[in-house]
Amino acid sequence: MTNLRSVGPVMLVGAGKMGLAMATGWLEAGLPPSNLVLVDPAPSDAAKQLADDFGLVIHQVASGLEPNVLVLAVKPQIIGPVMSGLHSVVGPQTLVLSIAAGISIAKLSAGLATGRVVRTMPNTPAQIGKGVTGAVAGSDITADDRAVVDSLLAAAGQVAWFKREGDLDAVTAVSGSGPAYVFNLVEALASAGRAQGLAEDVAMKLARQTVIGSAALLEADPAPASTLRENVTSPNGTTAAALTVLMGEDGLTPLMERAVDAARRRSEELGRG
Repeated sequence: MTNLRSVGPVMLVGAGKMGLAMATGWLEAGLPPSNLVLVDPAPSDAAKQLADDFGLVIHQVASGLEPNVLVLAVKPQIIGPVMSGLHSVVGPQTLVLSIAAGISIAKLSAGLATGRVVRTMPNTPAQIGKGVTGAVAGSDITADDRAVVDSLLAAAGQVAWFKREGDLDAVTAVSGSGPAYVFNLVEALASAGRAQGLAEDVAMKLARQTVIGSAALLEADPAPASTLRENVTSPNGTTAAALTVLMGEDGLTPLMERAVDAARRRSEELGRG
C-alpha cells in the first residue's frame, strides 16, 4: 500500500454519508487536509462540520485543479451530468475511483475519457472503519494505482479485488446492501419479542445488543459461522427449535437468496440505465 501522506491531491465529488466516511478515514489515516478537495453543490451539515474540523473548503463545482485521484461518491442516477462537469479536471495523471453502484467501468471510462478507472462497492460500516469494499480495475490501472486505491479503501475497512466486473453486482447485493438486511433483522427480532409480550424498548434493546454482540464474536473468533451457530445450539433445546424454522425449506436461506438476487438484478439495471 501507499502512504496516504504521499497521495494527492484527492478530489472527492459527493460529500454524502459514504463520501464523508471515506474522507474521515483518509484524514485520520494521515492524508493531509491540504491534499483533499471536497466538491458538493449542496453540502450537508455533517459535511460542513468535517470541513470546519479539518480546515477544508467545500467547492460547489470541480474546477481549477487536475487531481491525482478523483473519487466519485455520487448516486448512480446522476452520474452522467456529474461526469460531464468533470472533463476539465481529469488529466493524464488522474486516477478515478468510483463508488457509484451499478455504473460500469466502460461507462465511467467513456464519460471521463480515461482508462485509469477503478470501480468499487463499499458499504456503510466504512463510517466506523469496519466496512468491506469490492474493487475491479480498469484496463489502464497499474500496480502503483492499485497500491494507492488499497491505501484509500483500507481506511474504511477491508478490501477484496475481483477480476470479473460482473462480480461487483453480486458484491453490491451481498455486502453493499447487506447492512440494511442486518438492520432489518434487528427490527424483525424486536418485533418477534414484542409479539411474545416484551415491552417495545426492551425488545429492541435485546435485539440490537444481540446482533452487536454476535458481530463482535464473529470478529473475535475465526471459527466458521456454522461452528459459532452450533456452539449456541443445544440438542432439542430452544435454539434448535427456532433453527428448525429458520433453516427449513422456506426459511432464511431461500429468503436471503431471493433478496440478494433482487438486489443484484437491480444493480445490473442501474448499469444499463
